Amino acid sequence: MLLNGDCPEGLKKEERPAELSRENGLDEAEPGEETTGQEVIVIQDTGFSVKILAPGIEPFSLQVSPQEMVQEIHQVLMDREDTCHRTCFSLHLDGNMLDHFSELRSVEGLQEGSVLRVVEEPYTVREARIHVRHVRDLLKSLDPSDAFNGVDCNSLSFLSVFTDGDLGDSGKRKKGLEMDPIDCTPPEYILPGSRERPLCPLQPQNRDWKPLQCLKVLTMSGWNPPPGNRKMHGDLMYLFVITAEDRQVSITASTRGFYLNQSTAYHFNPKPASPRFLSHSLVELLNQISPTFKKNFAVLQKKRVQRHPFERIATPFQVYSWTAPQAEHAMDCVRAEDAYTSRLGYEEHIPGQTRDWNEELQTTRELPRKNLPERLLRERAIFKVHSDFTAAATRGAMAVIDGNVMAINPSEETKMQMFIWNNIFFSLGFDVRDHYKDFGGDVAAYVAPTNDLNGVRTYNAVDVEGLYTLGTVVVDYRGYRVTAQSIIPGILERDQEQSVIYGSIDFGKTVMSHPRYLELLERTSRPLKILRHRVLNDRDEEVELCSSVECKGIIGNDGRHYILDLLRTFPPDLNFLPVPGEGLPEECSRAGFPRAHRHKLCCLRQELVDAFVEHRYLLFMKLAALQLMQQKASRMENPTSLENGDSPSSESKPEDPPGPEAGSEEEGGSASGLAKVKELAETIASDDGTADPRSREVIRNACKAVGSISSTAFDVRFNPDIFSPGVRFPESCQEEVRDQKQLLKDAAAFLLSCQIPGLVKDCIDHAVLPMDGATLAEVMRQRGINMRYLGKVLDLVLRSPAREQLDHIYKIGIGELITRSAKHIFKTYLQGVELSGLSAAISHFLNCFLSSYPNPVAHLPADELISKKRNRRRRNRPLGAADNTAWAVMTPQELWKNICQEAKNYFDFSLECETVDQAVETYGLQKITLLREISLKTGIQILLKEYSFDSRHKPAFTEEDVLNIFPVVKHVNPKASDAFHFFQSGQAKVQQGFLKEGCELINEALNLFNNVYGAMHVEICACLRLLARLHYIMGDYAEALSNQQKAVLMSERVMGIEHPNTIQEYMHLALYCFASSQLSTALSLLYRARYLTLLVFGEDHPETALLDNNIGLVLHGVMEYDLSLRFLENALAVSTKYHGPKSLKVALSHHLVARVYESKAEFRSALQHEKEGYTIYKTQLGEDHEKTKESSEYLKCLTQQAVALQRTMNEIYRNGSSANIPPLKLTAPSMASVLEQLNVINGILFIPLSQKDLENLKAEVARRQQLQEASRNREKAEEPMATEPEPAGAPEDSASQPRAAKDPSSPSLQG
Repeated sequence: MLLNGDCPEGLKKEERPAELSRENGLDEAEPGEETTGQEVIVIQDTGFSVKILAPGIEPFSLQVSPQEMVQEIHQVLMDREDTCHRTCFSLHLDGNMLDHFSELRSVEGLQEGSVLRVVEEPYTVREARIHVRHVRDLLKSLDPSDAFNGVDCNSLSFLSVFTDGDLGDSGKRKKGLEMDPIDCTPPEYILPGSRERPLCPLQPQNRDWKPLQCLKVLTMSGWNPPPGNRKMHGDLMYLFVITAEDRQVSITASTRGFYLNQSTAYHFNPKPASPRFLSHSLVELLNQISPTFKKNFAVLQKKRVQRHPFERIATPFQVYSWTAPQAEHAMDCVRAEDAYTSRLGYEEHIPGQTRDWNEELQTTRELPRKNLPERLLRERAIFKVHSDFTAAATRGAMAVIDGNVMAINPSEETKMQMFIWNNIFFSLGFDVRDHYKDFGGDVAAYVAPTNDLNGVRTYNAVDVEGLYTLGTVVVDYRGYRVTAQSIIPGILERDQEQSVIYGSIDFGKTVMSHPRYLELLERTSRPLKILRHRVLNDRDEEVELCSSVECKGIIGNDGRHYILDLLRTFPPDLNFLPVPGEGLPEECSRAGFPRAHRHKLCCLRQELVDAFVEHRYLLFMKLAALQLMQQKASRMENPTSLENGDSPSSESKPEDPPGPEAGSEEEGGSASGLAKVKELAETIASDDGTADPRSREVIRNACKAVGSISSTAFDVRFNPDIFSPGVRFPESCQEEVRDQKQLLKDAAAFLLSCQIPGLVKDCIDHAVLPMDGATLAEVMRQRGINMRYLGKVLDLVLRSPAREQLDHIYKIGIGELITRSAKHIFKTYLQGVELSGLSAAISHFLNCFLSSYPNPVAHLPADELISKKRNRRRRNRPLGAADNTAWAVMTPQELWKNICQEAKNYFDFSLECETVDQAVETYGLQKITLLREISLKTGIQILLKEYSFDSRHKPAFTEEDVLNIFPVVKHVNPKASDAFHFFQSGQAKVQQGFLKEGCELINEALNLFNNVYGAMHVEICACLRLLARLHYIMGDYAEALSNQQKAVLMSERVMGIEHPNTIQEYMHLALYCFASSQLSTALSLLYRARYLTLLVFGEDHPETALLDNNIGLVLHGVMEYDLSLRFLENALAVSTKYHGPKSLKVALSHHLVARVYESKAEFRSALQHEKEGYTIYKTQLGEDHEKTKESSEYLKCLTQQAVALQRTMNEIYRNGSSANIPPLKLTAPSMASVLEQLNVINGILFIPLSQKDLENLKAEVARRQQLQEASRNREKAEEPMATEPEPAGAPEDSASQPRAAKDPSSPSLQG
């Protein structure tokens, strides 16, 4: 079986050989494309095709590329419909066998048109197992149970249910019948204003899931393993099969293949049975003995190959589903075997059995990275090992909590136990041996692993050669937190005291340092903004460190330098760390800080540190520019007065440096001033003595004001040990420590005075649009705001003058606050539950949390079975096995009281609700949304059915409704750096309007992403979405559809079927479907997006306005006017609320509504709406703006139609019905006009260029070219040694003049 990263190329090949060269993007890239400084690499070699000869089928040809391995052809053959039943074969070229792991380009004589022969090989036990497993996978290939159960990196996708699998090709078929009558009525619950929020449509039943039964049972026989003398006859193992016709047969797997034997369930007889048919493949044998199998297996494989490859490729990390339908539990030998071997999935196929994770993780980091191909190989290896390690660690952590792993210290009490399984070390998140006594005990021990993981993430991203971190995964499961780490070689044989040669194992009492560690960590200090500092140890000696004291350095037996315990990589957050005698800046005390938190490990996020330093840098530039200008001015007045003695007044108070307002009056001058400062700063930093003392003084003052650690250049760093309990600093450093304390206070104030208001402002401007708890958390974290500030964010939202426009943020925030508080309570609640009471306990908790039923009763597990005698209590029972039924007495009142208390204690926010119904009422929440949020946060999986939350007669949940509890996993996400740079430069090109170049760069990025991540990844999803949009703008609808379809599938599989990102992707896909005249598909996609929005948040969200405008426009296009109006008027109401009644979006909304009224011939209403729109355009844009003019034209046209209609009516009244009436000209809107409006509301602008614009553009391009020439000549003059030839494609952005500019009608992208 192949590593999941390698699968896609094979699948792609099989799906559409012709497209392959296009899939690979730039096959013949110009040599200049990838020049990154020194190297010029063409990534893709052109592909060629070979002929495959397999036994029993016609020869066929296959497209391959030279850098593929031979085993990738194996993979393709195992996946093809006609050869999928073979696993044990080799490929021969001219009678020579090809090596599995060699690259095709290294195979001698392999070229276009070569013939590869498939030769069946003899089986071994391992090969026979692989074969049976593969047959089982083929039989289960359409069965979604693995995705619902969250195993083997399977996940769900429902796109094909809504497109009927007809995207792409069908566009041509439907062209002629554009106005086919289509049923457009959405289900009742999707209509605006509907209160119903059903759960079942979330996972619609897929037709292919009722799998065709090929066999009743396929399992390992009880006669395994073969006895000695049968082994010497070549028997490898025995299988037991019941065919669909109810025939029971026993099968021998031998070295030559599979045949029937004469054994029965109770009688062993290994002799061949009749028909004496030996087949190399199990499938062929089953075809012989069961006609049903033969027929159904063929249909199944046909269906399997028709599915989009993205529906079947494994995802890199497991995605769990929080709901699942009732499924029958079927017999499955492979699953049963997997569950009881401690090996992971395919690991029995890897020589050496268990993997040495640490060695793999570190060796991949040591791979060379000098040029692009090397870096790709390295990043791919790192990513692959990380995803495997995460899967193994998750599985191990669950086994530990479920009590299936023996502890390495079994005599200690349960909380203190540690485990090793599969070369991974597991420890529990409890404060063992009072390690965290001064930091908050168990609470601190619970937080430390995630802080440590963030540290590992950061050091991995900096990626310093020679410095190693441990593989780390944090798993929350059944209320426990487990840390899984790879094992440093030799660490288990010796004491920690002997191993640690850098840092401290007792929080700063004994501290050691080591020159090599200082040198390695010094390299990380600049990017991580960590200050090299000295501390005192218990013998009062000074010790130099370049990290926090807890960070330990250990040299493993492999000679590598490891660092671990990175929980304080970032500076402490003083808002949550009250220090006696230290006051905080005014901004903090105004907001009620410092507040004591539950633990003392609160750190600032890396994003905050970066934002703060960036902010200080701008300040530094402004201050210096200001002073330079003051100097210049004073020099003009009296050149002698200002010697560099007294600094300008702005410096007297560094705490409150002049804000952006201060410098605004000299804004004109300050721009050039900033440029001067930059030059000056660089001169001084290079320290060549050319700068005059006056300018040095300027820089020194500016450095001092912003807290830079150097006085000649801007350099702000933090000392992570400041305010650490138990850490002491030498006398000589007191001044530095004082400055550092001030810097930390400033950073805490910066979070409150800049970052949180900035977030709220972005929300008002709709620069960010969170839709659920996860997306809100993400936008907070991007700005460096920790989740413990959520209460503060909500306070600011409440006090904001634009409170109304922040309604959605407030609702999401309150929902997040409630579910997070509930999660904290649920965690401790679960720790007291034994395994047999788990489903009862979880359903009881959900009833108390969400059900209106006033007094739910918990069912204790003892009800089902009565044990004969109480066994004596063992001391050493697995976690949570106490006879603990305390959970059963919880009541809804008590739970909600605790939730409000938790919200107050943790988030400092007062919730005004005593029951779930009050919460829903007061804050406008939805119970279904709360259910989704709590399930995602805690890993609960519930049955897919309609729950009656509001019934006061029976509880909403029974224990049968809780299907599973999954782990919630946090891990490192290795990045594809080169691909990301290509992606960014592609985006930049697109924003400048160079669509074609942008498109090529993004295609290249897609290639590299695929190279590193395999086919499935969040970043590939973003790449595909952008590509689709570009193709759409450049008029290639088919390409746009194909890319966007992949983006939707990938988003469903990698992020989740109802993730806000998936909803966005559905909307884009609907637009491209409409443009390709697939109207009914476009509508069903939009309805799906609306249903998901309602489920995830509800109707009252700015995004709903866009969605409803889309739906309304499409319905208008198919002449469903009344329905269309319901959606458009809802969009108008929502836009008015969130963008304000005077915004241009509202004007556009009015216009869309007016157009529908016009189509209905209700001109009075149409005029009314268009007038509203006209007024907004006039006040916002002025009389002469084209929008205002368009609107006024349209008003005239409407008035004429209204007058004509009135005339006709009068005519009827006067002459009775016999009047001669000219027919009214009411036309259905043309598809083109609807599409045009769709593009406008979705922010896609096609800009026609006039002749004059073209002239300007040409001039601009010529000017750029000259500039480039000049700068290039300058560079050449500076570097006499430049022997590099000028790369051919370098001046591409100007020379190949953009398509957008050449062709006046051609589109360009803005927004």
